Amino acid sequence: MSKSISEQRVAVIGELNVDLIATGLNTPPTLGQEILATGFQMTLGSASAIFACGAAKLDHEITFLGCVGRDEFGRFCLDALREAGVSTGKVIEDASLKTGVTISLSTPNDRALVTFPGAISAFGVEQVPLAALEGHSHLHLTSYFLQHRLRPSFAQIMSEARLQGLTTSFDPNSDPYSEWNDGIWEVLGQTDVLFLNESEALQLTRLDEIDDALKFLGGKLQCVVIKLGPRGAVAMRHDEVVFAHGFEVETVDTTGAGDSFAAGFMHGFLEGQNLGICLEFGNACGALSTLKAGGTANQPTRKQLNDFLQAHHDDE
Repeated sequence: MSKSISEQRVAVIGELNVDLIATGLNTPPTLGQEILATGFQMTLGSASAIFACGAAKLDHEITFLGCVGRDEFGRFCLDALREAGVSTGKVIEDASLKTGVTISLSTPNDRALVTFPGAISAFGVEQVPLAALEGHSHLHLTSYFLQHRLRPSFAQIMSEARLQGLTTSFDPNSDPYSEWNDGIWEVLGQTDVLFLNESEALQLTRLDEIDDALKFLGGKLQCVVIKLGPRGAVAMRHDEVVFAHGFEVETVDTTGAGDSFAAGFMHGFLEGQNLGICLEFGNACGALSTLKAGGTANQPTRKQLNDFLQAHHDDE
């Protein structure tokens, strides 16, 4: 039975930054050479914010806890969150910091990212009012390796959330140093739903095959989801393993597609849907998000998601 929206309030604790996106690149950038883009725009960035906006557009009540500089980029982030329906009353504006910036150079198949962390790396657990989690049913954390001050407290925050009765999800994103230190396993011990892409799953487990990585992680966590890009996604919950094909779309920009996927998957999870439906929701939200530049510009509403899925089912 699906749960009511009132039972699906989600807290997101994480980073905020703007994305400066150049699209239409024919080749990846190379040092010492100039390449041309066919489009450029500034959008709300950060994995946490993209997830929050995606879940809000699917009618979930979202509270965001984070930090920005008291500057133009910070105001842009807050305005974009509010426009998407995300509550920003718990976001700190710090005049001593600069809001983070990510430069995204996007080809039709992938993108290169350059990030200035700014306030992202200065945000610490002492700025997180854990009492604000009261009344929520779920907590989502991401960008583990970018949030330097908050990172040692991820497990503590998630443990406190679970003590308050919340479920938790975690998408660490990539490690810029490719080290995947052992501290992350303490966080995984407090995680109900883990999201990884293919390369992250292999690096984390130090295994060579996705099936082996999924089985290994599935033996340690309640639910593991591995995103496979346009091919779809595979998940394991308890002993059940399900694969769901992706949707073919005319991709403009893949920025944030994985975070939109996570929002769609958690939409199904919080409704009490089965694993296959959760994956289908995730794949659809991820695919739709790639149709415009930026992570949030084409995230679907609940109706748009249902219409998209219905159209694809009718074509089968």
